[in-house]
Amino acid sequence: MPFAKHPLVQFFTSLKLTVVLLALSIILVFAATLNQVHLGVWGVQEKWFRSFFVWHDFNGFLVPVFPGGFTIGGLLLVNLVVSHVYRFKMSWKKSGITITHAGLILLLVGELVTALYQEDFQMRMDEGETKRYSESPRIVELAITDITGPDWDQVVVIPPAHIKAPGSVVQHPELPFTVKAHYYYPNSALQMKTQAPNMPESGADKDIGARLAVAPVPLTYKDNERNLPSALIELSGPSGSLGKWLLSPWLIDTQRFDYEGRTYEMALRFKREYKDFSLTLLDFTHDRYPGTDIPKNFSSHLRLVNHVTGEDREVLVYMNNPLRYQGLTFFQQGFDNNDTTTILQVVRNPGWMLPYIACLMLTLGLFVQFGIGLYAFTRKRKARAATTANA
Repeated sequence: MPFAKHPLVQFFTSLKLTVVLLALSIILVFAATLNQVHLGVWGVQEKWFRSFFVWHDFNGFLVPVFPGGFTIGGLLLVNLVVSHVYRFKMSWKKSGITITHAGLILLLVGELVTALYQEDFQMRMDEGETKRYSESPRIVELAITDITGPDWDQVVVIPPAHIKAPGSVVQHPELPFTVKAHYYYPNSALQMKTQAPNMPESGADKDIGARLAVAPVPLTYKDNERNLPSALIELSGPSGSLGKWLLSPWLIDTQRFDYEGRTYEMALRFKREYKDFSLTLLDFTHDRYPGTDIPKNFSSHLRLVNHVTGEDREVLVYMNNPLRYQGLTFFQQGFDNNDTTTILQVVRNPGWMLPYIACLMLTLGLFVQFGIGLYAFTRKRKARAATTANA
């Protein structure tokens, strides 16, 4: 192939490139493992593996200091594919290597699909509670609900991007007023003004926010902690301002107000994903090792009801035994100390089967190549023995 001599093809088919990329992968994994102490699993994934470059803050300036997982993995993928096209010749003697490399390619593609399309949510339920939605552990949304009707609620959800920029104004067609953002803290601390006189006031003049002080705090990346943001928003109608509200997941209760004969509730909550089925926690079991507080086993006995299909059944979710339903996987993630509240991790990953298939292909390829080598060795040994016997 004349094109095989092109410098770009020579670069991507180079064995030296493969060695360099594998070495960079080892360094990436080692550095990310050390950094996990400070950033946690999710933070490390976003910074090191699901990025094109690893950025470091030098006195306020972000500088790329190392190639990220997307760059290294992408180059490895191109290296494998181009090498097979221009370097390797298909033959039965190398069929095991071909299957093994195809498994590696599928493994890289699977990680890319997971990085781009996987969604992680949580479902926290008390015994006897029924839920039709899960919540994001990190992403928040502003929900304004018209609760005037006795039989239904109309919910307007504003994504966080529209409330993170100070001064931005949102006019939703379903709302008779505008929503203006004044400030947004990705992580915050709230206190009553009487208990924290040195903290800055919230700036709110409506509801509980008028009695609160708020301050930004550093982001946390620990797996057992959450960032709890706060935002100050102002509602305005044709006749002027309706007031300023402090919103935060810190505030358990929604804030209610009336406007033009209708009643609204407002909250800054973690993003919800509603489903066409419901789960009810019938019983939560938490076993400990005798004489300790170390968890031995914890499981959730659930009732699944799908009002669309009429399905109604009970399921048991415990460690290494998730519930898979409608493209979602429900893992037993944790529990609250009251032993009656379960925490399920809800994952949507369209590529969840690809790593399993890739590992099977890798194993099959290695066995096939070993078998081909063993068969060739046995034939040569028999031929040598026959020649010696005839001599």
